[in-house]
Amino acid sequence: MRRLIMASIMALGLVAAGCGGGGEDVDITLQEFAVGAVPSSVPAGSVTFNIENKGPDDTHEFVVIRTDLDPTALPTEENGSVSETGEGMEVVDEVEDIPVGDTPTLTIDDLTAGSYVLICNI
Repeated sequence: MRRLIMASIMALGLVAAGCGGGGEDVDITLQEFAVGAVPSSVPAGSVTFNIENKGPDDTHEFVVIRTDLDPTALPTEENGSVSETGEGMEVVDEVEDIPVGDTPTLTIDDLTAGSYVLICNI
């Protein structure tokens, strides 16, 4: 697992391996300054992220970014947030404004093999 703490961002690497299979689930926990993912590696194909904002205080968002960059090398804005449109970054999908206690899901039907970073960019 790769981790990066920058201001209020925590990135966690996720690897989608080469062979697709049935749908895979990844449990995501959002907390202040932390994003947790179990498991941290899944086969390529359909992936459902089961997201829970455990707060305790803040609204979060969940962003799936495909990148070959090391989490410590992600491009940033002046305010410390990750530049989602920076070089080497491809936002695959996201869920914005997740209140504390909410448990949305995000399904990506065609997650290709590669390296991904999962962040809250608020």
